[in-house]
Amino acid sequence: MNISRVGVDIAKSVFHVHGVDRHDQVQWRGKYSRDKWLNAIANRVPVSAEIGMEACASAHHWARELQARGYHVRLIAVQFVKPYVKSNKNDRVDAEAICEAMSRPNMRFVAVKTVDQQDVQAAHRIREELVHQRTAKANQIRGLVGEYGIVAPVGIGKLRAALPRWLEDAENGLTDAFRMLLAGLAEDLRHLDDRIDTVTANIENQVQTDPVAKRLMTLRGVGPLTASALSGALGDGQAFSRGRDFAASLGLTPRQHSTGGRDRLLGISKRGDSYLRKLLVHGARAVLRHAVGKDDGLSDWVQRLSERKHVNVAIVALANKTARIAWAITRRGVAYDPTLASQAA
Repeated sequence: MNISRVGVDIAKSVFHVHGVDRHDQVQWRGKYSRDKWLNAIANRVPVSAEIGMEACASAHHWARELQARGYHVRLIAVQFVKPYVKSNKNDRVDAEAICEAMSRPNMRFVAVKTVDQQDVQAAHRIREELVHQRTAKANQIRGLVGEYGIVAPVGIGKLRAALPRWLEDAENGLTDAFRMLLAGLAEDLRHLDDRIDTVTANIENQVQTDPVAKRLMTLRGVGPLTASALSGALGDGQAFSRGRDFAASLGLTPRQHSTGGRDRLLGISKRGDSYLRKLLVHGARAVLRHAVGKDDGLSDWVQRLSERKHVNVAIVALANKTARIAWAITRRGVAYDPTLASQAA
Protein backbone atom coordinates (compact mmCIF):
# COMPACT_ATOMS: atom_id res chain seq x y z
CA MET A 1 0.00 0.00 0.00
CA ASN A 2 1.58 3.27 -1.17
CA ILE A 3 -0.24 5.98 0.79
CA SER A 4 1.15 9.48 0.29
CA ARG A 5 -1.53 11.64 1.90
CA VAL A 6 -4.01 11.06 4.73
CA GLY A 7 -6.90 13.23 5.91
CA VAL A 8 -8.02 12.67 9.49
CA ASP A 9 -11.30 13.89 10.96
CA ILE A 10 -10.59 14.09 14.69
CA ALA A 11 -13.23 13.98 17.39
CA LYS A 12 -13.56 13.19 21.06
CA SER A 13 -13.81 9.41 20.69
CA VAL A 14 -14.07 8.36 17.03
CA PHE A 15 -11.56 9.23 14.30
CA HIS A 16 -12.10 8.79 10.55
CA VAL A 17 -9.17 8.51 8.13
CA HIS A 18 -9.00 8.83 4.36
CA GLY A 19 -5.75 7.90 2.59
CA VAL A 20 -4.76 8.27 -1.07
CA ASP A 21 -1.68 7.48 -3.15
CA ARG A 22 0.34 9.91 -5.25
CA HIS A 23 -2.20 9.47 -8.08
CA ASP A 24 -5.05 10.50 -5.74
CA GLN A 25 -6.52 7.01 -5.80
CA VAL A 26 -8.22 6.00 -2.55
CA GLN A 27 -6.16 3.40 -0.73
CA TRP A 28 -7.60 3.46 2.77
CA ARG A 29 -10.76 4.45 4.58
CA GLY A 30 -11.15 3.66 8.24
CA LYS A 31 -12.89 4.41 11.50
CA TYR A 32 -10.97 4.01 14.74
CA SER A 33 -11.35 4.72 18.43
CA ARG A 34 -9.28 7.32 20.24
CA ASP A 35 -6.76 4.83 21.63
CA LYS A 36 -6.24 2.91 18.37
CA TRP A 37 -6.07 5.41 15.54
CA LEU A 38 -2.42 6.39 16.04
CA ASN A 39 -1.34 2.75 15.89
CA ALA A 40 -3.43 2.31 12.75
CA ILE A 41 -1.61 5.26 11.15
CA ALA A 42 1.79 3.88 12.20
CA ASN A 43 1.00 0.42 10.81
CA ARG A 44 -0.39 1.49 7.44
CA VAL A 45 1.11 4.86 6.54
CA PRO A 46 4.80 5.41 5.68
CA VAL A 47 6.56 8.27 7.47
CA SER A 48 7.11 9.95 4.09
CA ALA A 49 3.36 10.63 3.87
CA GLU A 50 1.63 13.86 4.86
CA ILE A 51 -1.19 13.80 7.38
CA GLY A 52 -3.77 16.57 7.49
CA MET A 53 -6.32 17.62 10.12
CA GLU A 54 -8.61 20.54 10.76
CA ALA A 55 -7.16 23.10 13.17
CA CYS A 56 -9.75 22.53 15.87
CA ALA A 57 -9.84 21.33 19.48
CA SER A 58 -6.98 18.90 20.31
CA ALA A 59 -5.50 19.22 16.79
CA HIS A 60 -2.18 20.60 18.05
CA HIS A 61 -1.87 17.76 20.57
CA TRP A 62 -2.42 15.09 17.95
CA ALA A 63 -0.13 16.91 15.51
CA ARG A 64 2.70 16.77 18.05
CA GLU A 65 2.02 13.06 18.61
CA LEU A 66 2.27 12.40 14.88
CA GLN A 67 5.38 14.54 14.53
CA ALA A 68 7.01 12.52 17.30
CA ARG A 69 6.44 9.46 15.08
CA GLY A 70 8.16 11.15 12.16
CA TYR A 71 5.17 12.32 10.12
CA HIS A 72 4.78 15.68 8.36
CA VAL A 73 1.55 17.17 9.68
CA ARG A 74 -0.61 19.81 8.01
CA LEU A 75 -3.27 21.71 9.98
CA ILE A 76 -5.94 23.50 7.94
CA ALA A 77 -8.39 26.15 9.10
CA VAL A 78 -11.96 24.84 9.13
CA GLN A 79 -13.22 27.46 6.66
CA PHE A 80 -10.68 26.29 4.07
CA VAL A 81 -11.87 22.69 4.30
CA LYS A 82 -15.57 23.42 3.92
CA PRO A 83 -15.51 24.07 0.12
CA TYR A 84 -14.22 20.53 -0.45
CA VAL A 85 -17.04 18.80 1.45
CA LYS A 86 -19.15 16.93 -1.12
CA SER A 87 -22.87 16.29 -0.69
CA ASN A 88 -24.09 15.64 2.84
CA LYS A 89 -21.72 16.32 5.70
CA ASN A 90 -20.50 13.46 7.89
CA ASP A 91 -17.21 12.43 9.48
CA ARG A 92 -16.18 10.21 6.58
CA VAL A 93 -16.84 12.96 4.05
CA ASP A 94 -14.97 15.44 6.25
CA ALA A 95 -11.87 13.22 6.26
CA GLU A 96 -12.00 13.03 2.46
CA ALA A 97 -12.40 16.82 2.23
CA ILE A 98 -9.37 17.36 4.47
CA CYS A 99 -7.32 15.00 2.33
CA GLU A 100 -8.31 16.88 -0.82
CA ALA A 101 -7.85 20.36 0.68
CA MET A 102 -4.30 19.67 1.83
CA SER A 103 -3.31 18.75 -1.73
CA ARG A 104 -4.07 22.21 -3.10
CA PRO A 105 -0.82 23.99 -4.05
CA ASN A 106 -1.88 27.36 -2.64
CA MET A 107 -3.55 26.10 0.53
CA ARG A 108 -2.77 27.99 3.73
CA PHE A 109 -1.80 25.92 6.74
CA VAL A 110 -1.75 26.56 10.47
CA ALA A 111 1.58 26.10 12.26
CA VAL A 112 1.64 23.40 14.92
CA LYS A 113 1.99 25.00 18.35
CA THR A 114 4.45 23.79 20.93
CA VAL A 115 3.44 22.98 24.49
CA ASP A 116 5.12 26.19 25.68
CA GLN A 117 3.11 28.25 23.20
CA GLN A 118 -0.10 26.62 24.37
CA ASP A 119 0.82 27.31 28.00
CA VAL A 120 1.25 31.01 27.20
CA GLN A 121 -1.98 31.21 25.23
CA ALA A 122 -3.89 29.35 27.95
CA ALA A 123 -2.77 31.92 30.54
CA HIS A 124 -3.93 34.78 28.32
CA ARG A 125 -7.27 33.14 27.58
CA ILE A 126 -7.91 32.53 31.28
CA ARG A 127 -7.00 36.12 32.14
CA GLU A 128 -9.22 37.53 29.39
CA GLU A 129 -12.17 35.43 30.56
CA LEU A 130 -11.63 36.59 34.16
CA VAL A 131 -11.63 40.21 32.97
CA HIS A 132 -14.93 39.57 31.16
CA GLN A 133 -16.38 38.04 34.32
CA ARG A 134 -15.25 41.02 36.38
CA THR A 135 -16.82 43.45 33.91
CA ALA A 136 -20.07 41.48 34.01
CA LYS A 137 -20.01 41.46 37.81
CA ALA A 138 -19.42 45.22 37.94
CA ASN A 139 -22.27 45.84 35.50
CA GLN A 140 -24.55 43.61 37.57
CA ILE A 141 -23.75 45.66 40.68
CA ARG A 142 -24.41 48.91 38.82
CA GLY A 143 -27.76 47.68 37.60
CA LEU A 144 -28.90 46.37 40.98
CA VAL A 145 -27.95 49.46 43.03
CA GLY A 146 -29.59 51.61 40.35
CA GLU A 147 -32.93 50.02 41.30
CA TYR A 148 -32.45 51.55 44.77
CA GLY A 149 -31.74 55.02 43.40
CA ILE A 150 -27.94 54.86 43.65
CA VAL A 151 -25.92 55.98 40.63
CA ALA A 152 -22.66 54.05 40.40
CA PRO A 153 -19.55 56.06 39.38
CA VAL A 154 -17.81 55.44 36.06
CA GLY A 155 -14.77 53.18 36.25
CA ILE A 156 -14.27 49.92 38.07
CA GLY A 157 -11.77 51.48 40.48
CA LYS A 158 -14.30 54.07 41.63
CA LEU A 159 -16.97 51.37 41.89
CA ARG A 160 -14.63 49.34 44.08
CA ALA A 161 -14.13 52.32 46.38
CA ALA A 162 -17.86 53.12 46.51
CA LEU A 163 -18.99 49.65 47.62
CA PRO A 164 -17.82 49.94 51.27
CA ARG A 165 -19.45 53.37 51.54
CA TRP A 166 -22.77 52.04 50.27
CA LEU A 167 -22.67 49.15 52.70
CA GLU A 168 -21.90 51.40 55.68
CA ASP A 169 -24.33 54.22 54.83
CA ALA A 170 -27.51 53.52 56.79
CA GLU A 171 -29.40 56.35 55.11
CA ASN A 172 -29.03 55.40 51.43
CA GLY A 173 -32.24 53.36 51.23
CA LEU A 174 -30.66 49.89 50.95
CA THR A 175 -32.47 47.16 52.88
CA ASP A 176 -30.69 44.75 55.19
CA ALA A 177 -31.48 41.86 52.85
CA PHE A 178 -29.96 43.65 49.86
CA ARG A 179 -26.92 44.76 51.87
CA MET A 180 -26.12 41.09 52.49
CA LEU A 181 -26.44 40.37 48.77
CA LEU A 182 -24.32 43.40 47.88
CA ALA A 183 -21.62 42.35 50.35
CA GLY A 184 -21.47 38.98 48.57
CA LEU A 185 -21.15 40.70 45.19
CA ALA A 186 -18.36 42.89 46.55
CA GLU A 187 -16.55 39.76 47.74
CA ASP A 188 -16.99 38.18 44.28
CA LEU A 189 -15.45 41.29 42.74
CA ARG A 190 -12.47 41.16 45.12
CA HIS A 191 -11.97 37.47 44.33
CA LEU A 192 -11.92 38.19 40.58
CA ASP A 193 -9.43 41.03 41.14
CA ASP A 194 -7.15 38.66 43.06
CA ARG A 195 -7.38 35.97 40.36
CA ILE A 196 -6.58 38.48 37.60
CA ASP A 197 -3.63 39.85 39.57
CA THR A 198 -2.28 36.32 40.12
CA VAL A 199 -2.52 35.31 36.46
CA THR A 200 -1.06 38.66 35.34
CA ALA A 201 1.88 38.25 37.73
CA ASN A 202 2.52 34.74 36.38
CA ILE A 203 2.56 36.06 32.81
CA GLU A 204 4.94 38.88 33.74
CA ASN A 205 7.27 36.45 35.52
CA GLN A 206 7.28 34.18 32.47
CA VAL A 207 8.23 37.13 30.25
CA GLN A 208 11.38 37.69 32.30
CA THR A 209 12.60 34.18 31.41
CA ASP A 210 11.62 34.35 27.72
CA PRO A 211 14.40 35.92 25.59
CA VAL A 212 12.05 36.53 22.66
CA ALA A 213 9.47 38.30 24.84
CA LYS A 214 12.21 40.42 26.45
CA ARG A 215 13.33 41.61 23.01
CA LEU A 216 9.74 42.34 22.03
CA MET A 217 9.29 44.51 25.12
CA THR A 218 11.78 46.97 23.65
CA LEU A 219 9.19 47.91 21.00
CA ARG A 220 7.16 51.07 21.54
CA GLY A 221 3.68 50.24 22.84
CA VAL A 222 4.56 46.66 23.83
CA GLY A 223 4.38 45.79 27.52
CA PRO A 224 4.68 42.44 29.31
CA LEU A 225 1.18 41.22 28.36
CA THR A 226 1.56 42.09 24.68
CA ALA A 227 5.12 40.73 24.52
CA SER A 228 3.98 37.45 26.06
CA ALA A 229 1.02 37.16 23.68
CA LEU A 230 3.22 37.97 20.66
CA SER A 231 5.79 35.39 21.72
CA GLY A 232 3.09 32.74 22.10
CA ALA A 233 1.58 33.52 18.71
CA LEU A 234 4.84 33.80 16.77
CA GLY A 235 6.88 30.96 18.27
CA ASP A 236 10.10 31.08 16.26
CA GLY A 237 8.45 33.11 13.48
CA GLN A 238 8.93 30.37 10.89
CA ALA A 239 5.17 29.94 10.39
CA PHE A 240 5.01 33.26 8.47
CA SER A 241 7.12 34.03 5.43
CA ARG A 242 6.90 37.80 5.90
CA GLY A 243 5.68 40.37 8.37
CA ARG A 244 2.59 41.23 6.36
CA ASP A 245 1.39 37.63 6.62
CA PHE A 246 1.57 37.85 10.41
CA ALA A 247 -0.27 41.19 10.42
CA ALA A 248 -2.91 39.66 8.14
CA SER A 249 -3.35 36.74 10.56
CA LEU A 250 -4.29 39.33 13.21
CA GLY A 251 -6.81 41.06 10.96
CA LEU A 252 -4.70 44.24 10.69
CA THR A 253 -4.59 44.39 6.88
CA PRO A 254 -7.28 45.87 4.58
CA ARG A 255 -10.28 43.83 3.53
CA GLN A 256 -10.64 43.75 -0.26
CA HIS A 257 -13.72 43.78 -2.47
CA SER A 258 -12.46 44.13 -6.03
CA THR A 259 -14.08 43.31 -9.35
CA GLY A 260 -13.86 44.24 -13.01
CA GLY A 261 -10.21 45.22 -12.71
CA ARG A 262 -11.04 47.85 -10.12
CA ASP A 263 -9.29 47.48 -6.78
CA ARG A 264 -11.35 48.45 -3.75
CA LEU A 265 -9.79 48.30 -0.30
CA LEU A 266 -12.07 48.51 2.73
CA GLY A 267 -11.37 48.63 6.46
CA ILE A 268 -9.22 46.05 8.23
CA SER A 269 -10.44 42.47 7.93
CA LYS A 270 -10.62 41.84 11.73
CA ARG A 271 -9.90 38.16 11.09
CA GLY A 272 -7.76 35.94 13.24
CA ASP A 273 -6.60 36.65 16.78
CA SER A 274 -8.87 39.42 18.10
CA TYR A 275 -7.22 39.39 21.54
CA LEU A 276 -3.71 40.11 20.24
CA ARG A 277 -5.09 42.65 17.78
CA LYS A 278 -6.75 44.47 20.68
CA LEU A 279 -3.49 44.57 22.66
CA LEU A 280 -1.55 45.95 19.70
CA VAL A 281 -4.17 48.61 18.95
CA HIS A 282 -4.27 49.75 22.59
CA GLY A 283 -0.48 49.92 22.64
CA ALA A 284 -0.44 51.92 19.39
CA ARG A 285 -2.98 54.34 20.84
CA ALA A 286 -0.67 54.97 23.81
CA VAL A 287 2.31 55.53 21.49
CA LEU A 288 0.38 58.08 19.42
CA ARG A 289 -0.78 59.88 22.55
CA HIS A 290 2.80 60.34 23.74
CA ALA A 291 4.34 61.01 20.31
CA VAL A 292 3.75 64.77 20.52
CA GLY A 293 7.02 66.66 20.96
CA LYS A 294 9.23 63.68 20.11
CA ASP A 295 11.52 63.80 17.09
CA ASP A 296 12.41 60.13 16.57
CA GLY A 297 11.52 58.47 13.27
CA LEU A 298 8.55 56.47 14.52
CA SER A 299 6.95 59.42 16.35
CA ASP A 300 7.42 61.64 13.31
CA TRP A 301 5.92 59.01 11.01
CA VAL A 302 2.81 58.39 13.08
CA GLN A 303 2.21 62.13 13.71
CA ARG A 304 2.41 62.93 9.99
CA LEU A 305 0.07 60.04 9.25
CA SER A 306 -2.46 61.20 11.86
CA GLU A 307 -2.48 64.67 10.24
CA ARG A 308 -3.45 63.18 6.85
CA LYS A 309 -5.75 60.40 8.05
CA HIS A 310 -8.27 59.83 10.81
CA VAL A 311 -6.59 59.16 14.14
CA ASN A 312 -7.98 55.61 14.25
CA VAL A 313 -6.45 54.88 10.85
CA ALA A 314 -3.07 56.02 12.15
CA ILE A 315 -3.45 53.87 15.27
CA VAL A 316 -4.23 50.73 13.27
CA ALA A 317 -1.39 51.46 10.84
CA LEU A 318 1.00 51.70 13.78
CA ALA A 319 -0.37 48.43 15.22
CA ASN A 320 0.23 46.81 11.83
CA LYS A 321 3.80 48.13 11.79
CA THR A 322 4.39 46.87 15.33
CA ALA A 323 3.23 43.38 14.33
CA ARG A 324 5.61 43.39 11.35
CA ILE A 325 8.55 44.54 13.44
CA ALA A 326 7.73 41.89 16.05
CA TRP A 327 7.82 39.20 13.35
CA ALA A 328 11.17 40.48 12.02
CA ILE A 329 12.72 40.54 15.49
CA THR A 330 11.49 37.02 16.24
CA ARG A 331 12.23 35.44 12.86
CA ARG A 332 15.73 36.91 12.52
CA GLY A 333 16.67 36.79 16.20
CA VAL A 334 17.82 40.41 16.23
CA ALA A 335 17.34 43.32 18.62
CA TYR A 336 14.93 46.17 17.92
CA ASP A 337 16.53 49.00 15.93
CA PRO A 338 14.63 52.29 16.46
CA THR A 339 16.28 53.85 13.40
CA LEU A 340 14.46 51.35 11.17
CA ALA A 341 11.08 51.66 12.89
CA SER A 342 9.68 54.29 10.54
CA GLN A 343 10.47 52.12 7.50
CA ALA A 344 8.28 49.32 6.17
CA ALA A 345 8.95 46.02 7.89
